[in-house]
Formats: sequence, structure tokens, C-alpha cells
Amino acid sequence: MPEWYAIWTRSRHEQVVREQLEQKGYEAFLPTITKWSRWKDRKKKIDWPLFPGYCFARFEGQDRLPVLKCSGVVSIVSFDGEIAPIPEREIDGIRRLVTSDLQYDPCPLIHEGMTVEVIHGPLKGVIGRLVRKGGNARLVLSVDLIGQAVSVEVDAADVRPY
Repeated sequence: MPEWYAIWTRSRHEQVVREQLEQKGYEAFLPTITKWSRWKDRKKKIDWPLFPGYCFARFEGQDRLPVLKCSGVVSIVSFDGEIAPIPEREIDGIRRLVTSDLQYDPCPLIHEGMTVEVIHGPLKGVIGRLVRKGGNARLVLSVDLIGQAVSVEVDAADVRPY
């Protein structure tokens, strides 16, 4: 049975790659999120890729050449030289979310214990260690030389991996 793979695309070529894959008969999936885009004279709602630079496709692993020949494809995500399939449940979960009426936003994959940087608010640019994740993340800022630290709660959407 064909498996799902992540296709790494050139910048802003996700839609083009999806269309080409579908024209070649592959099942393709490009999850999107609607955002407001602003120009000098107007604002407009536009569907942006949920995961910029990536599109997903289901195909047989040995049948990768036609996928790689699509205009805008950089490569198929792989590890140690082998293309890496994505579990069906992960694609299904994303597909179910984007077709639901729930509100969702992309977020960086961060874990407790990671070094993160604050990207919004009064602590913008501050780097600390994430000790609790959730709606409000707890960030520890330390002075290692003296073995002292202080913790603060920040909005989880305001941090990214450092």
C-alpha cells in the first residue's frame, strides 16, 4: 500500500507542487490556514500553507522519480538517505483538524527543557529554558555563573526554539 511522504518544496511553490502531483494521479495533501494578507491598498483573506515549504503525497516508495520531477520539488524528506514515510494517523489527524470548525494556528514544535527565544512582547529577544508548556509557558532565565535563576510565565505562542 502506498505511504505518505513529506515533499520539501521551493519557497511558495506548495500549491503548484500539489496540483502537479494530482495531475500525475497521486493523492496529495496541502493543509492550509486562512490569514489576512495586507497590501498597500487593501486587505484580503488568503489560504497559506499550514507547514510552509512542505506538501504531502501518497505513493509507493520506489515510485519517487515522477514526484521528484515535479517543478518546485526540492526533495522528499529522508533520513540516512532513505525517504521517510509519515504514519497515516499523523496525516489523518491534520486532515481532520483542517476540515473541522475548530480554530487552529501553526506553532513551533517545542518541548519542555528546550532553550527558547521570546519573539513577542516585553521580553522579545530574551533566551531561556522552557520548563512548562501549555497556554502559559513557564520560562526560566538564569545567570549560570552565580547559580541563580528566575522564572516567568509567557504566552506559549510568543516563544520559538532557539
